[in-house]
Formats: sequence, structure tokens, C-alpha cells
Amino acid sequence: MRSSVALALMSLCAFALAACGESQEDMEARRAQARADSVNMAEGLYDTAVFDTLTWESEQARLERGAVVYRSSCQKCHGANGGGNGEMAMQFELEVPSFQAPGWEYAGDVPALRHRVFVGHEGAMPNWGLYIKYRDVDAVAAHIAETMTPAETSEATG
Repeated sequence: MRSSVALALMSLCAFALAACGESQEDMEARRAQARADSVNMAEGLYDTAVFDTLTWESEQARLERGAVVYRSSCQKCHGANGGGNGEMAMQFELEVPSFQAPGWEYAGDVPALRHRVFVGHEGAMPNWGLYIKYRDVDAVAAHIAETMTPAETSEATG
């Protein structure tokens, strides 16, 4: 038992020492490559046909589920009302779009929102499709499109 612990500690120390020699640029390059790989993996798994198989008891049930998913997964960065001013966005100075902004590119576009939520992007947006179910991706996309879309877009599309 002690030899296993000692071996684990020696490995950890060796890893820490190796990491100390890595430049900030090298670490950022590795992170960027890992992020790009993750986005590519999510893109490869994304299947729009799955959304055609989803059924909801009602549109209200879909929106209610979307609100739950939003609060637990999105609100940290996007804020309670989708203003891009969530706690994590503020703390880490992340550039997070406001769903309320006039001309927001995904306003009212559920299929585009599904894709963005599932795949994420190489910036700070997680690829939630690797962590949550298609059903939840669909629900949160509908919730954002229906409840957080700028007023002028909602009126134009609905």
C-alpha cells in the first residue's frame, strides 16, 4: 500500500515539475488544441435527425424543462435573463453574448440554437451535447428562443 502511495506521489511530483517547465504560450496552445478537438468531437456526434424523434407532452412542458436546464447549465455565464452577465462571465471576464441584444444571430432560431448548445465553440462556450441529453438541448434552445429573444425579433417571427 505504501509503495503504491509513494509511486503515485513521485509520479505527481514528476508531472508537476514537467509542467513547471512549460511556457504560458505552450499551455495556451495545448488548451486551444484540446478545445478544438472537443468541438470537433461534438460536431461529429451532432445529429439533427434526433430532434425529429423527440416528443413533448406540451410546448409548456418543453419550455419548463428548458428553464430548468438553463438555470443549471447556462445561467452561470449568460445570466438570469440572458444578458451575458452571469457570475462566471463577470469573474473570468468572458465575452458572453446577450440574448437580448438587437440583431443577436441566433434570436428565435431553435435549430441554430440546438447546434450551438450541442457543439459549443472554441472560445468559452462548452459543448453541452457531450454532457446533457438531446432532449435537454432541445428544451433549452426552445426556452432561449421563446423567452429570451429580443422583442422586435419575436414580433417579426411570431
